[in-house]
Amino acid sequence: MTPPADSPAPLRFKLVIAYDGTNYEGWQVQKTGTGVQQLVEEALAKIFPSAPRLHSSSRTDTGVHALGMVAHLDLQPGEFRMPVRKLLLALNHYLPPDIRVQRATRAHPAFHARFDATGKEYRYLVWNHAAMNPLLRTQAWHVARPLDLRAVREAAPLFVGEHDFKSFASPSCYERAITVRRLTRCDVRKHGPLLTFIIEGNGFLYKMCRGIVGTLVQVGLGKINAADIREILAQRDRRVAGMTAPAQGLVLWRVFYGKSAGAGAGDVDATEATEGTKKTTRNERAPREPRKPRTPRTPRAPRVPRTKA
Repeated sequence: MTPPADSPAPLRFKLVIAYDGTNYEGWQVQKTGTGVQQLVEEALAKIFPSAPRLHSSSRTDTGVHALGMVAHLDLQPGEFRMPVRKLLLALNHYLPPDIRVQRATRAHPAFHARFDATGKEYRYLVWNHAAMNPLLRTQAWHVARPLDLRAVREAAPLFVGEHDFKSFASPSCYERAITVRRLTRCDVRKHGPLLTFIIEGNGFLYKMCRGIVGTLVQVGLGKINAADIREILAQRDRRVAGMTAPAQGLVLWRVFYGKSAGAGAGDVDATEATEGTKKTTRNERAPREPRKPRTPRTPRAPRVPRTKA
């Protein structure tokens, strides 16, 4: 519904949200009430009578986690009467401990969490050891057999660039859709038994990251040759690629806007929402007036030595 012409423009806010997706059916609102978005909107409804809706940068599947989910919402000026820092505290008060708003800021009125996003970074954790780390059982995929990390690192860069990723996405959703995406990064870090797969790109198909990681793990197990990645991409057939990695190891790490990550992009004022003015940086402040030159002091007369009477 379009507001009347004489009504004040709504205030737009941006949230950066982190959550452990173990107990949720993904981000989106679900009929069961177990979507992360639904719980955040319910928290908003307890603070604001208008019950604002969230518009998010991404969707995550059941069991997938996030550290940098970005969403925006609109509020009428008369409805918002607190500093933005208190909005973060109020929301977290009503949210369960496995969902947290990490940042709340005023955003430019034209900012859109989804349509302004230029890329995303996902990370996937693999625990490569015979015994699983119990502290990571809901945060990482346990691969007990040793992986050939050299082969994995040889295969990973072959995903970088613009390719048709139909072979690595869920087959039911992309029969007629455009499945070309551009990856700008695909590599793996090792810290003891913990492997971290880092994948960045301008967009992702459904289960695409998990298909890439599952294929790279099978390269490390010797089931797929690193040199075959190009041929698998060219075939555009999900059956020729590797398995889909489990959901619990995947994290939406951050969202990019222009050249910036989601935490600061589009922000108007990170402190006081009611002021509605852009925060002034050190470089934007008016230059100080030059100091006036000091008037030279008049030299003192030499002291006359005292004489004894």
